[in-house]
Amino acid sequence: MERNLALELVRVTEAAALASARWMGKGDAAAADKAARGALATVLKSVKMAGRVVLGDVEVGAKLPRRRPSREVPAVDIAVDALQSTESVAHGGDNAVSVIALSDRDGFFSPPVPYMDKIAVGAEAAGAIDIRANVLDNLVNIADAKRCYVEDLTVCILERERNQALVDEVRRTGARIQLLVHGDLAAALAAAIPGSGVDVVVGIGGSVEGVLAAAALRCMGGDMQARVWVRDEEDAEALRRTGYGRAERVLRIETLAGANTMFAATGVTSSAIVRGVRFVPGGAVTHSVVMRERSGTVRLIETNHHFDRKPSYK
Repeated sequence: MERNLALELVRVTEAAALASARWMGKGDAAAADKAARGALATVLKSVKMAGRVVLGDVEVGAKLPRRRPSREVPAVDIAVDALQSTESVAHGGDNAVSVIALSDRDGFFSPPVPYMDKIAVGAEAAGAIDIRANVLDNLVNIADAKRCYVEDLTVCILERERNQALVDEVRRTGARIQLLVHGDLAAALAAAIPGSGVDVVVGIGGSVEGVLAAAALRCMGGDMQARVWVRDEEDAEALRRTGYGRAERVLRIETLAGANTMFAATGVTSSAIVRGVRFVPGGAVTHSVVMRERSGTVRLIETNHHFDRKPSYK
């Protein structure tokens, strides 16, 4: 049942990717996001599980049917981002993906604030990172684990003013930098795939994206650490209200995403790990990745869709 469920998730992200890809380059991020959410919710309702959306596009959860958990109908928590990097789609950029992750109940960390400071690596460098250490020490340890020089590493960072000091630090180490206009989640996925050209992702980005990245990295044996990033007094009050504790608390990958995680992502626009939607006469081609933490399997799936044979989601 669990194997079937993991593969069912691809149908969900494919539908969202196909719907939002129609809006690529049209300058309307909201329309692309709305299309992705509507398609994702429609297909997610057909997946046989007792699921609740706890993170991400939570309004999708209101549309899910109530099912009683059983041996055939597992009780799961759902984290979802129907369209990660809406602006990339609106302006024809890279790294837009449709993403969903499942875990056992209470398996996902619930971020109290919108942003996190993160560091993420693949399996080769698992255990070599410490978000409390300085940039040079982390890159030296990652390079040692990957048996290369710091100058050979490619470090992905979101191009934001809040990350400029970090960019300057990485430049001083001699490592190569890939600045991301959008899409640190897609970059984190790439960090876990050997040969992707991405070695480490660092910097401040979205909290939901951080949890989703942790779910994927757990499946692939990668590693991640994070700390919440407090922007203002409103964020500080959110920490106090939720009883979170000190903002400096280190969130390790097993805290961000629990065991028995499943993950799927479909490219809307192209990234280092999945290609974007390609429309062809009478249909389209999608490229997805699906993985399970329990088995460690990672599948890359190319699907040919025929628009004259529309599936039923009853």
